[in-house]
Amino acid sequence: MQGSILVVEHDAPMRELLAGNLRSAGYQVTRARDLQEAETLMHQVRPDLALVGCAPGMPGLMFARQLRSDRRTLRTCIIMMSARPGEEGTVAALECGADDCLDRSVSMRELLARVKAVLRRRAPERTDETIEFAGLRVDPALHRVTSGEREIELPRTDFRLLLYFVTHAGWTLSRRQLLDEIWGDDVYVEERTVDVHVRRLRRALPPEHGDFIETVRGMGYRWRTGPEPSPVPALHTAVSRFVARVQEYSEAPLASQLGVA
Repeated sequence: MQGSILVVEHDAPMRELLAGNLRSAGYQVTRARDLQEAETLMHQVRPDLALVGCAPGMPGLMFARQLRSDRRTLRTCIIMMSARPGEEGTVAALECGADDCLDRSVSMRELLARVKAVLRRRAPERTDETIEFAGLRVDPALHRVTSGEREIELPRTDFRLLLYFVTHAGWTLSRRQLLDEIWGDDVYVEERTVDVHVRRLRRALPPEHGDFIETVRGMGYRWRTGPEPSPVPALHTAVSRFVARVQEYSEAPLASQLGVA
């Protein structure tokens, strides 16, 4: 589950070099010659990351700002590549919304490492590493979910929903956000569809794990980051105090119980 990358590069040999190395690393790659073509592809492909080569006459900073202002591309990772960007160029790129800014002469090994780091930081659900949460193991690479020795079969959409929950534990996720991330914004699906899949996911998981999906009234859902507080200890304390008071009262002299001096 490496993710998809849009390579925007005016120089054809450089574009092919970048695309080839990224494909070899396991990414799905789409190429664009210029920003105009990139704008079209952004909404058709919805890549996880845009690798943008900046050249004279290519307003890359404006493109980055545009991606950050559009709800559909708000969470797309952006790495800018420029010839000797220097401190000012790097700061300008970051302030426009880029996640990283590299010199065009960067080694391919470092570039791949930067791409992986940016994707891991901004889109943790794109990881290939097994995630373990309170005994629940989610393996994105094998599309496998286990609880102890038990394997849990999940349909593709429910698996993606679970993976998104566990990689965003503690976040309150709106139904619209879940629709955009799991189903995509180019598919018309009602928000109540999310409720149906969450309910199905809760039933598929063991109770101790299904209960980690909390409904946040008026907002959406959240995967709890810790065990649910149990009312039993508090109830036990209250009962113990009541019993102690009854014993204390029964052992007191009759005159004291009646309030007689």
